Amino acid sequence: MTLFLAVGSGALVGLILALVGGGGSILAVPLLIYVVGVPSTHVAIGTGAVAVAGSTLAGLIAHGRRGTIKWRCALVFSAAGVIGALAGSSLAKVTDGTMLLALFGLLMLVVGVTMLVRRSEDGDAGVLLTRLNAGRLAPRLVIIGFAVGALSGFFGIGGGFLIVPGLMLATAMPLLNAVGTSLVAVFSFGAATAANYSISGLVDWTIAALFIGGGALGGVVGAWLSKRLAASRNALRLVFAGIVIAAALYVLWQSILTLGVIA
Repeated sequence: MTLFLAVGSGALVGLILALVGGGGSILAVPLLIYVVGVPSTHVAIGTGAVAVAGSTLAGLIAHGRRGTIKWRCALVFSAAGVIGALAGSSLAKVTDGTMLLALFGLLMLVVGVTMLVRRSEDGDAGVLLTRLNAGRLAPRLVIIGFAVGALSGFFGIGGGFLIVPGLMLATAMPLLNAVGTSLVAVFSFGAATAANYSISGLVDWTIAALFIGGGALGGVVGAWLSKRLAASRNALRLVFAGIVIAAALYVLWQSILTLGVIA
């Protein structure tokens, strides 16, 4: 039953990612804890980080072939973010599991509310990191990349909902390029976090593999559905935002009960 639930949970995340884009991986940790039954918050985060990194590869390859990735910006942003992810995940490993889950619930709430706001797709599609503008763009990419990487590592998430606006803020690239470029960072941050947790034995590799496999299946179905539901994409985004907010409130409530804040 646990193996079946791991595949099903991965399929759900893959389906959501294919339908509405970034933010779907925020459900990985709650699904691993409350549906699959992973008993440790730290193991759930470590396993979720592996799943995030693995599930990102297909999208990364697809965007690379389409030429939507700004590779120089991606590499600078990701390099700084990997350092942040290692720092954030190291801090998370020594944080109380219940408190960590409560903070995760707060983050989910922020993600859900953020998803209610529609992003502008405008920007400079021709932006490139060169020697001439490196003095202006590189510091922004490094600072924002490190900060986002630290949050990603601390919570064991892909962080696409932060990476995309972060890249747009740092470089003024349009949404399409920011989404493609963000996948380099999502993979890098997830891999760094997963490696850090793995060193401490905080990854369930069997569940991670099943979760990734389910995610691939869900992604295929989601890609097929997305073509038929293109006109309803905005409505789907709003529905998913509502799901994330509801899940966040549940996580927070369970954390409050566990912490004994409410008798």
